[in-house]
Amino acid sequence: MKMTAAEVDQFICDGLPAYAESGCMVETVTPETTTVRMRYRDDQLRPGGSLSGPTMMALADTAMYAIILATLGPIGLAVTQNLNINFLQKPKPADLLAEARFLRLGRRAAVIDVQIRSAADASLVAQATGTYAIPSGAPRADLAGASA
Repeated sequence: MKMTAAEVDQFICDGLPAYAESGCMVETVTPETTTVRMRYRDDQLRPGGSLSGPTMMALADTAMYAIILATLGPIGLAVTQNLNINFLQKPKPADLLAEARFLRLGRRAAVIDVQIRSAADASLVAQATGTYAIPSGAPRADLAGASA
């Protein structure tokens, strides 16, 4: 890994000041996965008591960016190219945990799978797949096992 969880968290916070208010925190980075927690807040609820879709989409995007940074290092210009999300069940009003893993990591793009679970009971509440554009000249990591 090129960056620790704390380094990734700080890099995102430094580059995107609104991140500090999002309730997100990079919890773990391993060679296979990165986990981001989003702390529950009442303002994330939509009518009916469900956590909002935009809340879960922001968490998925953050987890994708975090695994890029942890694996390749501080690449501020890596950006979301595509994000698809499946909302699987109504999440409880609780923290959410997003676990990101590479489906494919290439020179110019990364395809990433994210599973979002409720921290209350570990139920799978959403699944996202996204593509991140990696700028040319970005450092290469030892990608053994990371790319398809």
